Amino acid sequence: MASYSPLCWRLSVCVLLAGGALLAQAQPVPLAPETLPATVNTALAQARVPASALAVLVMDAGDSGQVYATHRAQAPVNPASVMKLVTTYAALDLLGPGHTWTTPVYTDGVLKDGVLQGNLYLQGGGDPKLVTERLWLLMRRIQGLGIRRIAGDIVLDKRAFQLPPVDPGAFDGEPLRPYNAAPEALLINFKSVVMTFTPDPSNGVAQVAVEPPLGGVALPTSVPLAANGAGCGDWRGGLKADFSDPLRIRLAGAYPAACGERSWPVAYAAPERFAERAVAGMWLAVDGQLDGQVREGAVPAGLAPRLNWPSVPLPEVVRDVNKFSNNVMAQHLLLSLALNNANNGPATFDGARQRVATWWRERVGAAVPVPEIDNGAGLSRTARTTAQALGRLLRTAYATGHMPELMASLPLSGHDGTLRRSQNAVGLAHLKTGSLNEVNALAGYVHSTQGKRLVFVAIVNHPNAHAARPALQALVGWAAGQP
Repeated sequence: MASYSPLCWRLSVCVLLAGGALLAQAQPVPLAPETLPATVNTALAQARVPASALAVLVMDAGDSGQVYATHRAQAPVNPASVMKLVTTYAALDLLGPGHTWTTPVYTDGVLKDGVLQGNLYLQGGGDPKLVTERLWLLMRRIQGLGIRRIAGDIVLDKRAFQLPPVDPGAFDGEPLRPYNAAPEALLINFKSVVMTFTPDPSNGVAQVAVEPPLGGVALPTSVPLAANGAGCGDWRGGLKADFSDPLRIRLAGAYPAACGERSWPVAYAAPERFAERAVAGMWLAVDGQLDGQVREGAVPAGLAPRLNWPSVPLPEVVRDVNKFSNNVMAQHLLLSLALNNANNGPATFDGARQRVATWWRERVGAAVPVPEIDNGAGLSRTARTTAQALGRLLRTAYATGHMPELMASLPLSGHDGTLRRSQNAVGLAHLKTGSLNEVNALAGYVHSTQGKRLVFVAIVNHPNAHAARPALQALVGWAAGQP
């Protein structure tokens, strides 16, 4: 671990990092009197959300630690996806920004004249971003070993994670939403297909491209164009899609030419079989031959990897998690903290939460309550933390070498990610968004027009939380104007 120079923060918070030591345990930053700007109170009243539903902490990210605004900062709240800040910073700090995941490939037979007389094994190592194009590259790399035909099976080893069965519709009754995909040691394309519709007026159809190809699954290649003059509107509903049969995706409707090219990601109806289908389909797509089947199993003891397929580096994963609030990738980050812990057993959420708790007490401070992170993604009804805890985390991160990676991963107001449409403090705020039923949250850093960088946390828990978005934006604008 890298070493750091001693730092001393005002407000009686002194931090010492030397020779790779973690942050010393420190007392919480003293809070200013309960204050909310008038513009925020006005916006809350218009949204019919009481101030008692809002938790706020705005403070200097630098040495002074000056608190500009605080309100219910020590109240436990559900932070929704803002919890991803805990997961991503813990991953950067514990795994390091150079970390990659590996998918080893094994064979147990003789290779002769392009034919593998045996099985080929893919061992999942928790790669959060083994998406379609990278799966294609992996299949081509396997062919680079000289393998064109596999006389046995392709065996998928998923034992690196030990997780209970998950109902993808349990959270909100939306099993086909990709955000509900569950983690898996060999996660391929987030267990989702992406259908791209391209109008072809000369033939009266929209061409349909489905990625990744799925072995044994009938996929649509085209759909009729809607009648002339049809607007785009609810184009997904107009397709009359039926995903109930995992072996056949049906489109009984039509696609409006006015929509132009559009893509629709959909979680596969049988997620437990998705990796098998995707590997089979991609092997055939690169002209590979398979005499056997793709199935789940274990790599036999004693085999040495024929190749180790690396993932993209950790900062790219962190960027996807925070910019686009990718839930399953966040869960993979959390599980990876247990996978790379001292024990060599399979990763579990319990093990990952224990490691985060230990890290939090050493890095952030034992006086600040450890967040109840659940699955690490914030897609949870039970996750809890405080504005004060998130503020301390962000200020701790700001003083370390991982600050550039973390800050750059956050949506930039008015430019990208989940804040690309924001019209408030454009270009002045790097903020993670959080949104669930009854939760609306923003947390990260605001760059004031006077050159200050502020830690910013604002979380609403209320049945009318989404109506409070203007209040949060008003607070961002107020923070950006601080001298």
